[in-house]
Amino acid sequence: MNIHEYQAKELLSQYGVATPTGKVAFREDEAHQIAKDLNVERFVVKAQIHAGGRGKGGGVKLATTLDEVKRIASEILGMILVTHQTGPEGKLVQKVLVEEASEIEKELYLGMVIDRSREQIVIMASREGGMEIEEVAKKHPAKITREYVNPTIGLLPYQCRKIAYFLGLEGKSVNKAVKFISGLYQLFTEKDCSLAEINPLILTKSGDVFALDAKMNFDDNALFRHTDIEKLHDPSEEDPTELEAKKWGISYVKLDGNIGCLVNGAGLAMSTMDIIKHHGGEPANFLDVGGGANTEQVTQAFKMILSDPNVKAIFVNIFGGIMKCDTIAEGIITAAKEVGINVPLVVRLEGTNVELGRKMLSQSGLNIITGADMREAAKKVVESTQAG
Repeated sequence: MNIHEYQAKELLSQYGVATPTGKVAFREDEAHQIAKDLNVERFVVKAQIHAGGRGKGGGVKLATTLDEVKRIASEILGMILVTHQTGPEGKLVQKVLVEEASEIEKELYLGMVIDRSREQIVIMASREGGMEIEEVAKKHPAKITREYVNPTIGLLPYQCRKIAYFLGLEGKSVNKAVKFISGLYQLFTEKDCSLAEINPLILTKSGDVFALDAKMNFDDNALFRHTDIEKLHDPSEEDPTELEAKKWGISYVKLDGNIGCLVNGAGLAMSTMDIIKHHGGEPANFLDVGGGANTEQVTQAFKMILSDPNVKAIFVNIFGGIMKCDTIAEGIITAAKEVGINVPLVVRLEGTNVELGRKMLSQSGLNIITGADMREAAKKVVESTQAG
């Protein structure tokens, strides 16, 4: 689960991690009052959406007067902000963060993520803050340091100092960085984070260390332990179809392609997308109905796929185990009756009750393309989109 920058900064403050003073506003008059209460000379107004690159898209602006804060807030609120992470459709800005502008001496990078191959939390740091860390890692790997944390011991002070020295910090700034990193690690572990990224982490002219921006993700499977985090969920930032999928217990992620996928099992779903790509196609979604889905869930899955106007063909790839092939067949037939299937439908069934499932589909009157195996079916669904 993702949260907004202002929410991440509120959490960071609870753990003693320094952030600029600020508050979220939903209206321009609120932004004006917040700026007035801050009682400082320079302000920054930042669009709050779940995406990076907001500054390049015009979603982060500086102001020097209260009237300027109000004007900028009115311009950003309600805008469709397009960044490299939102896609061309952009996202509607419904709130802004108004905070004190910082006197920046250096922009640095600090991030924490779980390295599953080593089963440890890894802390990454770089002097190249404010830039895309992926590009730095790709072109200048020596500019990034990685510190792994033994889960049985936890983060030790010397590791924090090691990171601070790598970042080029000196004097009192080192101690402040140690406190910053320790607090961030405590938050990361106690709240079951999957990602914590401070970019940029800034050193001010007075030697303070602040989180100028903050991105935090949390493990969905651990939210039952953190009702306070769960309350931070913003449904307006999610794809409506993905929200609907959660209600039905279906794993769905919208993608940019034109081949809808209905699969049982996350591993098979990933393989299905790979083989579509291998044959020159583009998957429109990741959709896993799970091992024990019923007819209603399968029908709903079809409705979600067909609600995407980009879908030009559907690939049903089922290996029946707990999920029986006749259940899938019944769902396909029900969906066709309820919403209609007006795009090519390619079906590959194997496993439990496969003959019954195939018989049901053959007698349904639906125009179904079958594949003897996964490779053949994938090739046929890609060809069907290319043929129009």
